[in-house]
This record gives sequence, C-alpha cells and structure tokens, in this order.
Amino acid sequence: MSLSAPSLQAPSKARSLSTSPAPRVAFSEHLSSRIRRTPHQPQNSNTKLSMIRNTRGSGRRILTFPAVHPCESITPSILLPSLITLCNAISSFQHRFSCFPCNKRNAKNAIRLIRLLQPFLHEIRDCHSGLPDPATLSLSELHLTCQKLLFLLEDLACEGAKLYMLMESDRVASQFRVISRSVATALDVFPFGSVEISEETKEHIFLLNEQARKARFEFEEEDKRAVMRVVSSLTRFENRVAPDEGDLKWVIEYIGVKGWSECNKEVKFLEGEIGFEGFDEKRNKVILLCSLVGFMSCCRCIVMEVVDCEESSKKFDGKRESSVESEIDLSLSGLNSDDFRCPISLELMSDPVTIETGHTYDRSSILKWFRRGNLTCPNTGKRLMTTEMVPNLVLRKLIQQYCYANDIGIPFVDLGRRNREITGKVEPGSVAAEGAIRMLASFLKGRIENGSEEEMNRGAFEIRLLSKTSVFNRSCLVEAGLVPLLLRLLSSRDSLTLDNASAALLNLSKCSKSRSVMVEKWGLELIVGVLKKGVKIEARQHVAAVLFYLSVEYGHLIGKEPEAIPSLIMLAKDGSYRSKKNGLVAIFGLLKDPENHRRVVEGGAVPLLVDILKGSEKEDLITDSLAVLATLAEKSEGMIAILDGEALHVAVQMLSCSTSRVGREHCVALLLSLSLNGGEDVVAYLVKSPSLMGSLYSQLSEGTPRASKKASALIRVLHDFNERRSSSFKISVIPREQFIHVR
Repeated sequence: MSLSAPSLQAPSKARSLSTSPAPRVAFSEHLSSRIRRTPHQPQNSNTKLSMIRNTRGSGRRILTFPAVHPCESITPSILLPSLITLCNAISSFQHRFSCFPCNKRNAKNAIRLIRLLQPFLHEIRDCHSGLPDPATLSLSELHLTCQKLLFLLEDLACEGAKLYMLMESDRVASQFRVISRSVATALDVFPFGSVEISEETKEHIFLLNEQARKARFEFEEEDKRAVMRVVSSLTRFENRVAPDEGDLKWVIEYIGVKGWSECNKEVKFLEGEIGFEGFDEKRNKVILLCSLVGFMSCCRCIVMEVVDCEESSKKFDGKRESSVESEIDLSLSGLNSDDFRCPISLELMSDPVTIETGHTYDRSSILKWFRRGNLTCPNTGKRLMTTEMVPNLVLRKLIQQYCYANDIGIPFVDLGRRNREITGKVEPGSVAAEGAIRMLASFLKGRIENGSEEEMNRGAFEIRLLSKTSVFNRSCLVEAGLVPLLLRLLSSRDSLTLDNASAALLNLSKCSKSRSVMVEKWGLELIVGVLKKGVKIEARQHVAAVLFYLSVEYGHLIGKEPEAIPSLIMLAKDGSYRSKKNGLVAIFGLLKDPENHRRVVEGGAVPLLVDILKGSEKEDLITDSLAVLATLAEKSEGMIAILDGEALHVAVQMLSCSTSRVGREHCVALLLSLSLNGGEDVVAYLVKSPSLMGSLYSQLSEGTPRASKKASALIRVLHDFNERRSSSFKISVIPREQFIHVR
C-alpha cells in the first residue's frame, strides 16, 4: 500500500504515491495550531512550527489519523525543521515500550526506522538552503507519514485504551506495515543525483529504504495469545459460566493495567467509544465494545482488591455527578416533552437545529419546509436571508437526557460527534455483556449479604458505578434483589457505606421497577431518616434526589411522611449549591400532588425561595426557585403566602434581568397566576411597574412557546384593567391585607 503525494510546482509531472489522498490546507496555518517552538531553536517567524503537541489532547478519536499534507507552496526551510521535530517526537517513544499493551516489537522497529532517518534529514537541513521540487515532494510525503506514525504511537500509549488496542492489535500491525512501505515510497522519489550528500549517508539511506520495503510487521504471537484469552472469557460470559479469574489477571497484567483506577479508566474509555458508534452501521463493533466493558467491569470488581485512587474515599465532585443533576433539572426547569417537540411535526426532535431567527426545529422537518419553497421562519413568518442551520447541541443533549431518564426510545442522528441511540428497551449491547453484568450482580449481592463492613462498602461503591450510566445495568441490579440490601445499608453507622448506598439507590431509582420495591420495603421511612439525620451531607443530597424520582408515582405517600417535606426545606437552606439544588428538585417533584402544596407552604418554603431569588448568584437556582413559586401560586394557600412576602416585587425584577429563557417563563407564569387569583390589587401593582410591559412584549418574540402564550394572557389582563379604569368602572375593593401592601 502507498500513500498520496499531491503535486507541487508541476502537477502534471508529479508522482502519485498513494491511493488515499490527505487533506491539503495552508501548511503553516495547520502546523501553527499543532506545533510549538523548541527551546534550542532561534526565535523567528517559523519557530512556532517546531514542536508537535500532544494530539490526543485535541479530542481526536483513537485509531484515526487526521494527517494533513503540506501545501504546494511549502519551502524546505519550513518543512525540514518540522519534519525533524516530528521524528524527534517519534523517537521519544523508544523509552516507552513498557506502556504499550501490544505491538511492542512492531513499534520498536518503526521507531528504529525513523531514528535511522534522522541523520539524513539533519545533513540536508544543514547543507542545503534550496532543494529541487522532487526533494520537497519526497519530504512532504515523509512528513505526512510521520504524522500518521506519531498518531499511532500515541494511541498505543493512550491511557485507558489498552484493552481496546489489544483487541485491535492485528489492525495496528497492518498500520505499521503501511507506514513502513510509505517511508520507502517517499524515499524512492528523493533526487539523490541532484542533491549533494555524503556517500556514507547515501548508502545508509539506500539500506534504510530496502529495510523499510521488506520489513515484516505482523500480528505478534504474544498478542494473539492475549486476544484469545479475552475471547475465551467472553465466550464463558455468553454461556453464563464464571470466567477463569486467572485468565482475567493474566490479561490485565499483559496489557499493563496495574490497579483499580487504571481498570476504571478502561471501562470509561470503552463506554465512551460505544457512544461514538452507530447502532446499525457498526453493530459488530458496538457488540465488541459492550462485551469488553463487561470484561473490564468484572476485572475491576473481582480482580482488583483495593480501590487505589481518590475515589476510594467516595468523594464525588460536581463534574462526576453532573449527569444526575442535569436529568433532574429537566422537570424542575419546566423542560418537559413539549419543549423538545418540533414546532412543525410536533414530534420529539432527534436532530434539533437553529435557524437565523433563533427558533429551533428538527432538521428533517425544517428541510422539508425549505424544499417546498418556503423561505420564512415557520414560527415568526419572518423572511430568511439564509437557510443555514446550526446544530443545537445543548438542546440535543437535554433531549437525550430526558429520553434516557424516562425510558423513551429515540434514535439520534450522527452530528460528527457522539452518535448514540437512547433506547427504552433494556438491552445489554451483547450477549457477553449481559452474562458479565448478571454475574457481577450476583457477586455483589453475595458480598453485601455476607461480607464484612468493608466488603459491604465496596459492594455499594461498585453498584454505584455500574448503575450510573447503563439502563440495562440498573435493571439487572434491581432484578438481582439489590435494592432491599442497599436500603438496609442506609442504617449503617459507617458514613462512607451510607454515602455509597444512597448514591447507588439514586441511580437505581431512575429504573421504574425499583421504585415500587423501595416503597414496599419500608424504604420511604429509611430514606427520610437519612434525609433528616444523615451524618454526611452528600448522603442527604442523594436521598433528596431519590425522593424526586419516587415523587413521580408516590408523591402522596412521601408527603404523608411527617419529616419528609420539612427535611427537604432544611436541606435547601443549607449553604451548599448541591443541597439547595437537590432540595428544590425534590420539593418541585412533590408539588405534582395537590395535597403537598399546603405542606410545602406550612414548612416555610416561600421565604426560603424569596431569599434564594434575592441572594443567589446561580442562575439555575433562581430558575428552580421561580419554578417552585410558579407552581405554588396555582393554589390559594401558595398564592397568599407569596403575596405576604416580597415575591411579587422580586419576580417583576427577575423578568427584566434574568438571563434564562426558562426562568423568564416561570416569572411570567408566576405573575399570571397571581394576577388571576390574587385580586385586582395585584393587577394594579403590576400596571404601575414601568419595566413590566416591555419585558412581557419581548417574551412574545423571544420567549419559549409557553412563555409567549402566558405573556399574551397577562398583557390582556393588564389591558383589561386599564380599560376598566379609564372608563371609570367601579372596582370592588378586596381587603388589601389578604394580598399585598404596595410601598
């Protein structure tokens, strides 16, 4: 195989070196983003092209080689230093063979080849200021090939991808073979007769060329044996037979996975790769990846005896729990399924895109609209200057989370990023993955039932991890009977065990089958007990979120627990962001049951919410507080409590200064409910607000569809009041002390 060589000065005469063309861009522009100056080189306009950075940090997917061919106008004075720096970067891997999980011999030979090339490049750089076009062509091809080799070596050394690289070791060996032949092909083009170099160097390069052409890069026997051990273990999983623990240990030692943390990184990497693959186009690869996740999860749980990283203290930061918070935020912020439906098709959007007017539609629907000759925005009727569509990645992520949290199946199209199918069907991804997880569930059940305090804690911790991202894992763990055991751990005196058990229950509570089990096994009493008296604030935060998920079906039962709502309000009064967040989330969920409105008001929630509105700098906490107030205002007891405080005045201010569209929608909903249910004193107060009408009119064009409807309704209420007042209509005065005192 050979690699491409586009022409330089004379396209018609240039020699083609490849069947796979590389992208051609302005070379200096490309390298300036990838290369930095090395300290030993002089500072000039080209020194920033001297050092290749770590390309894995750019988000490049593993085993992809986005090498860029030098542009036609490249000069040797720029090309040669960059090529030498690339060779130096490749040579630096000679001390890192031990970190390669496979292809050690092939990598060693490839690096040796490039090291032997370096004296030749240094001699050309030091002795020749100008080179003929064929020489530049040859060096350009070498540069392209060295980029690909550097990518390949980085992938071999990639942290977390060791098992995956082992299973791809045959493919990797082929890549080394292609790269070696490409070096030989590039050297064939070099005009040795036109460039003066020493005879010694020339003979050296001829020998190097011959070696590159004939070198054998094959699937190494040691790698084959390791792959077969993995396949054997996966076959045992498929047949529901426990794997040989000795095989598991042998494999992870072979690829260099040395502890629990490295094992956990392998699992995370494989899960990430699954998200990038299409479930139809690359089904076989997805099956392999899911199987490998099961294999490495077993290694993490069974083989690794010690949790050798900071996670052993079970302190999860905000980033680790962000996915949980995001899913909870959806309901609290008013982002229900209506927000995720295309205004044209009224179906959930699988590929939301935003057009010139700022409105979002599903790509397929808006494309049909444009193809019919409509060059206007369907929502506003405004004529469009351009039909360009921008993917709305934030909304797409929210829809994914909504579907994932609510077991709604919807396929997501490829956006050049993750192509993941969120499915409501509880499927494991592969037969081997199913066998592995079911075996792990049984193993963890035995550890919690019969183990020591330390083993119980470790079991709860592993359940916490297994249940975090997989619908199937949650279902398996629930079916294995782990929910009652985790509830039992809520009585543990060990704070770490309590934290892990509550976090695991939070993840499992997203599975609808687990909720009835929690309620039937006296779980509400135990959960509320942790909420009120939990030693660690993290455990109290977790069980508050559990109550949110339980409130979907059991809000009336939660409300009847005497300490539930008061404890949630106390949690929301805590100074930490997470406590406020999860407390507000759970309170909002409980308000779906009408009986809980009175309990929330009596618990003193309204003053707390007003304090958050007045003092918080977190926009999402403000939005959440407005959502709770807007819901409370729908009932008389909530409306009276809100008007007795300063919430009306604060809500008017929030409408004009909030940066959140959803927050402004809740402001409008709150003001509309108060104006309809709170009497004409409230309307009279709103009419006097100088900024209110402008804010309401802005919602007609800029707000969400629901905000626009509510703003329109409130504008009509204010206009009707003004018309009656101007016509000297006698207003029956309602006792002011029931509602609001305007200062």
